Amino acid sequence: MADENQPNGTDVVDKVAVEVAEMALDPKDTPAADPKTPEPAKPAAEGETNGATSGKSTSSVAFKEQFKAFSKFGDTKSDGKHLTLSQSDKWMKQAKVIDKKITTTDTGIHFKKLKSMKLTYDDYNKFLDDLAKTKKVELEEIKSKMANCGAPGVHNATPGKAADTVARLTDTSKYTGSHKQRFDETGKGKGIAGRKDMVDQSGYVSGYGHKNTYDKTH
Repeated sequence: MADENQPNGTDVVDKVAVEVAEMALDPKDTPAADPKTPEPAKPAAEGETNGATSGKSTSSVAFKEQFKAFSKFGDTKSDGKHLTLSQSDKWMKQAKVIDKKITTTDTGIHFKKLKSMKLTYDDYNKFLDDLAKTKKVELEEIKSKMANCGAPGVHNATPGKAADTVARLTDTSKYTGSHKQRFDETGKGKGIAGRKDMVDQSGYVSGYGHKNTYDKTH
């Protein structure tokens, strides 16, 4: 007879199956997966991060240069650090900021709030900020127009109107009365003959219509 303490074949198979299962579940025997290292973020292209800031900075520099230029407009002794109301209005008109919505009355009221005849650059920015809020206009839009309106000067002159006026005044075909008698049919001036009644000394009766025709017919 077989020894009762000797394990039979079924018990051996079951034991092996249990050991295999335990090995499969044991985390010590299973290598841990390497965690993925996050890829470093790509640096932003030059100008993308600071694009808006750079644009505002450029506009601010241009605006300040315009402030200096207009502060010297009409005032040779100006150091470029202060701006009067008249200089400000000139600047804003040239930049087309003063229009139907913002008038010189508005600028005068807000300028005088600073209680000074001349404003420094910082005070002038306060003036514009107050004006923009009151009139409900974007401050940056105002400053952008003023920064890009060009150097101080007469940019809105209309020479065409002056030329039309001169042409009308020199058109001899429209003259009347004594002025008309000073020019011939071509518009050429007659000289003294057009300004004085000259005495006819030809010997013909005044009003005779056949003057100088006798020799041609005889």
